[in-house]
Amino acid sequence: MTKGSPFRYFKASPEIIRLAVMMYVRFPLALRNVEDLLHERAIDICQKTAWFWLLRFGPLFAGEIRSRRVEGRRSSHWRWHLDEVFVKIYGGTHYVWRAVDQEGEVLESFVTSTRDRKAALKFQKKSLKRHGPADEIMTEKLCSYGAALRDLGIGDRQTTGRWENNRAENSHQPFRRRERSMSRFRRMRGLQKSAAVRASVHNFFNSERTISSRPNFKANRTAARAEWRGLCAV
Repeated sequence: MTKGSPFRYFKASPEIIRLAVMMYVRFPLALRNVEDLLHERAIDICQKTAWFWLLRFGPLFAGEIRSRRVEGRRSSHWRWHLDEVFVKIYGGTHYVWRAVDQEGEVLESFVTSTRDRKAALKFQKKSLKRHGPADEIMTEKLCSYGAALRDLGIGDRQTTGRWENNRAENSHQPFRRRERSMSRFRRMRGLQKSAAVRASVHNFFNSERTISSRPNFKANRTAARAEWRGLCAV
């Protein structure tokens, strides 16, 4: 039995919905900015409509992107970089754990309220289950990483070093830009959903323009846009 189109109960066309979601997720824009940009294209929607589309279709698009990546075995298993960044939610500190490969592709994002061995173990189990093991795992000198890796039996693959984990540190920059544009997050569940969706979309459109020639960059960007327009299509 084939599944129906997720757009079938919406008056707007799938192209408009994909465009609105891409604008908000890919760029550090507020919902009012998305509304104004779509109005310049003669598309009249309110910001609440754009927010509803994001909640409804953002996880669907991100899930399909992740499924294609895992099924195509495009996840790197040479070196992973693990790092966490703190986020304030109503005065409470939460942590966004992130696994990044050697090319800067975000493999997994996971939000916890603690920074101990139990949280690190849960995050690493989730990453290994989805992407498989890595030959080398680069971390900072937080003891939680070593304890979790020893529990998993791969403690010998851990390496630490000063400035060697910059791949993971740089992956936090798009997240911080989004945090500033949203004036911080309000809920832990929303933080988890936002981090996972934006990481997948960032991987999707990240073409490394600084190390690619102009023709290759344009070709990769065109291919990414064409593939984006085919997400969730029946």
